[in-house]
Amino acid sequence: MRYSSLTAELKGLGTGRWAVHARAHNRRRAGEDIVMLSIGEPHIPTPAAIVDRAAESLRSGRTKYAIGRGEPHLLATLAKRYSERSGRVVTPNQVTFFPGSHTALYALCQTLLEAGDEILVPDPFYASYEGIIKASRASIVNVPLRPETGFHLEIAALERAITARSRVLLLNNPHNPTGAVLTPQRVREVAEFCRRHDLWLISDEAYEHLIYEGTFASPFDMDEFADRTAIIASVSKSHAMTGWRCGWAVASEELLEHLIAVSEAMMFGAQPFAQDATEFALTNHFTELDQMYADYERRARLVTELLGQSIAVRCHPPQGGIFVMVDVRPTGLSGEDFAWQLLAEHDVATMPGESFGAAAAGHIRVSLTADDRDIRTGCERIITMAEGLVGT
Repeated sequence: MRYSSLTAELKGLGTGRWAVHARAHNRRRAGEDIVMLSIGEPHIPTPAAIVDRAAESLRSGRTKYAIGRGEPHLLATLAKRYSERSGRVVTPNQVTFFPGSHTALYALCQTLLEAGDEILVPDPFYASYEGIIKASRASIVNVPLRPETGFHLEIAALERAITARSRVLLLNNPHNPTGAVLTPQRVREVAEFCRRHDLWLISDEAYEHLIYEGTFASPFDMDEFADRTAIIASVSKSHAMTGWRCGWAVASEELLEHLIAVSEAMMFGAQPFAQDATEFALTNHFTELDQMYADYERRARLVTELLGQSIAVRCHPPQGGIFVMVDVRPTGLSGEDFAWQLLAEHDVATMPGESFGAAAAGHIRVSLTADDRDIRTGCERIITMAEGLVGT
């Protein structure tokens, strides 16, 4: 039987990137005591009031077909949110709901890219980006983020990467996996670069509310760049709703009309009860989330302090997000080899930096979503292994 050549191109770009985590997860399910520092799954359940709102919506019959671009009350809520943030009027016609920002990015890539086009992607990058982009048949041009500059995107690196085939820049700020946060001035410079080279700018803002150092800035909020910017975001990390798959895209009305054509070919509407819960999440305050944000910030300091005690590893203090990048190159191992050996010999699961691109080679990613005890244990075992390898 014959299959699309695309399936061969995508093989290994999904769950394959998470092989260390998958092995650790299976061992833990089998009863082994594994310290899980590998995945960004919030450590608290979805706030009970949000769950109650979804249950109420289900019971009231909100289980029928939904409107293709999203339920009007949610689109109005999101439009109000971005109007207040940007200081200009954003209409509901500039917003569409998706089952997660992953799906929103897929639809945007299908809308803005085709075979022969190029998309500039800062490297390292979120592990799922590569498969999403390759599905559009466009080519990825990696823009290296240097550890010695705190993984901050540099305009000079963008200028070196641009070609006549470049069509889109994918910006992730705050950045996963590195935790780097771009200054408002740098965001403006990046947006100006896109205008100068007539590029679309997709802004992945999944970690907007998780900043420990600096100020969040979006090119969409800068009037002169708004028409070439598309935001993707969700409630997954901000509201501990990873399994709900509730996200959205925000852009100009013109871009949205093209995006809707793609979206409705993929799916015609998403669950009304989930959209009701999303609106409730976005319009209410939850003390559980305040504590979750505080936990992440405290754990970021904790990991930095613990790993900073060793010369066998180098820790990059995150400015935001829920991860810490750890440089294990002093051990002589790749991030991939270090992560596998750490799991095999010390029962600690982390993510190899190589899962996120060439620029993260020789690093591992540590998640801040584990509890303090596991983070302490994990960091102690990382140091033990690293120092054993360098002979300190």
